Amino acid sequence: MSKKVLITGASGLIGSQLTHLLLQRGYRVAHLGRTKRAGNIPAYVWDIHKQEFETGTLHEVDVIINLAGAGVADKRWTAARKKEILESRTKSAALILKMLQTESHQVTAVVSASAIGYYGFGSAQVFEEEAKPGNDFLATVTRHWEEAIDSLGALNVRVVKLRIGIVLSNKGGALTEMARPVRWFAGSPLGTGKQYLSWIHIDDLCNLFIYAVENAAMHGAYNAVSGQWATNKELTKTIGKVLHRPVWPLPVPGFVLKIILGELAHLVLLGSKVSADKIKQSGFELKHTNLYQTVRNLLAGV
Repeated sequence: MSKKVLITGASGLIGSQLTHLLLQRGYRVAHLGRTKRAGNIPAYVWDIHKQEFETGTLHEVDVIINLAGAGVADKRWTAARKKEILESRTKSAALILKMLQTESHQVTAVVSASAIGYYGFGSAQVFEEEAKPGNDFLATVTRHWEEAIDSLGALNVRVVKLRIGIVLSNKGGALTEMARPVRWFAGSPLGTGKQYLSWIHIDDLCNLFIYAVENAAMHGAYNAVSGQWATNKELTKTIGKVLHRPVWPLPVPGFVLKIILGELAHLVLLGSKVSADKIKQSGFELKHTNLYQTVRNLLAGV
């Protein structure tokens, strides 16, 4: 019988594509979330705040892929939203731990999402996995998230953490948001435009998750990026080139974005250079490392 993968937080951009690719490869897939969605995929329900889960969730599950967590860029960062962003990650990890401790299971590995926000932003340093965490809000969230996931290792399961960069997709996320004003002839860099963006094509990211499922030698943290970072200005101009639209040289001032977005503006005004050397050395082959070809593939289907 084929291996069974349980995906938490599967309703998002990554989970939807990952489900499709796993099924293509012959895996059995089940979903675990706050509500039970209609469809052909077996679905189970959990409540991370009550620390409760549906009986039978781990039946025949071999690997858990953990994508659970409130969207960082979905809403302004009020105090309540910050608490939700943190607890949606730490409490989901705690509930996975409880499930593995209390249910009979055959789970051998947990592959969890993390984020390059772990390192902080605004530095000229090229971050490798051994770098120390930053001290801003997202770095603090990610550090606590990873510590919660690391606790699963005490149960004799293999733990892999993929520190995800900016995911480029034509179905949502940063690329579609950046392409929208460009399509309407209103594209321009944000802030200085010099902030570095460490990106990854969604297909490479999903294939990396599957590679981590299949490769028993993988343990610990890996940067899930292409290794070919670009500035905000370079990415915006590339989108314009692919869509045959002009990009205005006058950037959107940082203070305007801070007025509109509040503290959330840090996500678009700051950046970082993140290395992909470790995943390459593990044997994983990134297929999308050229920025222009990647944007052309996603926005023009070529």
